[in-house]
Amino acid sequence: MFDIKKENIDLKYALLLIVIAYTFSIAIRMIWVYQFSGADSFYWNNQLMINTNDGYIWGSSALHELTNEFENNSRIVDMFKYGTVFFTYLAVKILPFSLDTIMLYMPAVISSLVVIPIILIARLYNLTLWGFFAALIGSIAWSYYNRTMIGYYDTDMFSAMAPMVILYFLIKTIEDESLNNALFSSLSILVYPFLYDAGLSIVYAIGLLYMAYMIAFHKKEYFTYQSIILISVALMGIAWFIKLAIIFGLYFLFKNREFPLKQLIIVSIISVIVFLISGNVVSIILAKIIGYTVRGNENEGLKFFQVAQTVREAGKIPFEVMANRISGSSLGVIISLIGYGLLVLKHRPFILALPLIGIGVFSLFGGLRFTVYAVPVAAMSSVYLFYVLASFTQSNIRRYALVITLTAFMLYPNIKHIVEYKVPTVFNKSEVQILDKLKSVSSTKDYTIAWWDYGYPLWYYTNTNTLIDGGKHNHDNFIVSQILTADSQRQAANLARLSIETYVSSEYKIVADEIFKNKMQEQINPNIMLDELMLSDFKLPQKTRDIYLYLPNRMLNILPTVSLFSNLDLMTGEAKERPLFFISRNFKDTGTTINLGSGLTILKNQGKIEIGKNLVSINNFVVTAYDNKGKFTKNIQKLNPNSNINVIYMKNYNQFLVLDKKMYNSLFIQLFVLEEYDGSFFEPVILNPLAKVYKLKV
Repeated sequence: MFDIKKENIDLKYALLLIVIAYTFSIAIRMIWVYQFSGADSFYWNNQLMINTNDGYIWGSSALHELTNEFENNSRIVDMFKYGTVFFTYLAVKILPFSLDTIMLYMPAVISSLVVIPIILIARLYNLTLWGFFAALIGSIAWSYYNRTMIGYYDTDMFSAMAPMVILYFLIKTIEDESLNNALFSSLSILVYPFLYDAGLSIVYAIGLLYMAYMIAFHKKEYFTYQSIILISVALMGIAWFIKLAIIFGLYFLFKNREFPLKQLIIVSIISVIVFLISGNVVSIILAKIIGYTVRGNENEGLKFFQVAQTVREAGKIPFEVMANRISGSSLGVIISLIGYGLLVLKHRPFILALPLIGIGVFSLFGGLRFTVYAVPVAAMSSVYLFYVLASFTQSNIRRYALVITLTAFMLYPNIKHIVEYKVPTVFNKSEVQILDKLKSVSSTKDYTIAWWDYGYPLWYYTNTNTLIDGGKHNHDNFIVSQILTADSQRQAANLARLSIETYVSSEYKIVADEIFKNKMQEQINPNIMLDELMLSDFKLPQKTRDIYLYLPNRMLNILPTVSLFSNLDLMTGEAKERPLFFISRNFKDTGTTINLGSGLTILKNQGKIEIGKNLVSINNFVVTAYDNKGKFTKNIQKLNPNSNINVIYMKNYNQFLVLDKKMYNSLFIQLFVLEEYDGSFFEPVILNPLAKVYKLKV
């Protein structure tokens, strides 16, 4: 077995290494700020805006705690249940910075703390520099950086840092067999859901692995069962304050009184059983696995389209992508996996990190979002392999020169990625100005109909409410998709009013299930109701608030995806014929033809379009434009009313749209692209090339 020389580094130097690693992590993240520091379009309220949509739920919730502006928003979260909101609120109250500034920089400040447990774990084995080099990699590796960069204001800032703290205390508990460490392990587990509840199944797995490890290798020791009891209580699915009281009660009891081993074994078994039942452990873990591997429509009741089918982060990924995101390269992840194997062989307690490495590999099937968990352990594993290779030389200079060189080799692709990863802000300044104007004409009880991508930002910048958002995209996706793609403006308007009023009066239940009485004995055929919504005498609920439609230009890119959610028969789950929608921004005008790419060519003199090998007549050829004063104009040439194909040239956007009748007549195309609205149902509020807002009149 290889022998790695120990490093006797004083605590003060270890602290210095932590500071250096932390500073390095922050400094690397500042590259993004430097790159966009002069981009005025990315600033609002004199601050760079954040770059993740999900950040606005936490920002809105913190703003609510500070100003109580979202009293009518049922989706605002409690700061005492979510650490992101709590610490944001605390930072705004204590520090001399605005909420926008705290939201921008908090991910970097929190996530960079991962260097502490990495270095402390290595220090347990008198290899502090191992931890330091690993911290340099683990704090900025591809996936971890992507989800914790400056501006990525989300709970992911705790995603790898918090599990590594738990891992540190559990390994220390094994190595020292100290009741104090068992207490700290329990407390770190207790706090975890407050910081990052999305990863609870991983903590369950680590906790169970700890118990199995202790039984396998220390089953005759009193401490084994004392620690299992404490850990089990921390993992139980009961109120945190009850768990806290029980943990401290047991801790002082174990400190001051000895119990027969048999009693401890019995109590530990009962504790584990209570944890498994109260924590619903098996169901949660299976639900996570199934949720990210099984895709399709539902089996019972109405057959709605599942959002996991369209989320990039929830899809299968190739090995290279997984490898890049965990370690920066395919070779890097292979080095990490080999290093982890050697690490477990040399230091058995590192088997506790298996769920973190395992979930990273699971990303091949479950999606790239899982790679982030594996990053710190992979970093430690790769540097450990470097130490093993370096151990074959006796010279300290050569040994550390090799480790430093190989660490730099691991760092290079990750830093290269960071420099090239120029992620824009969620919205630009002009788009936020539109939302700010909507805020000035609306009230906090009003609703804005928009696709779920824009839900949270709409809360933050308009103070209005939405039916769907980044965390609530269930059956109600069908409702919003149907409104946005309906080829009847009356149907869209009626459905919007019916859904919002039903949503509020039902106290915020899933409105699609309420309207269609899904899975109830009196379940309604949605197809019949949608037809009835096109009737002039359809009886709507009483109006209690205003409803707005938010139609951004950027939604053109996802319109086909949006249409998937309503382009199916809910009774059978069978998809309808997919409407034609094609965007061309790289076209070539030859004089007689316009080559749109992907096998589509417009024959200008014939009024036809070549789609693949088919030559098809064009129904409407539309040119839209804005004059020098910003006035919208459109010119419609009606070529062949019997054709199903329409072409729109959006001159100022320099793009062509090719659409069939259904998509051409859809609400989004009619109201945003053509500004062809029925004044009986919709009133324009904001008409801007970037986004258009209409107010419902029914």
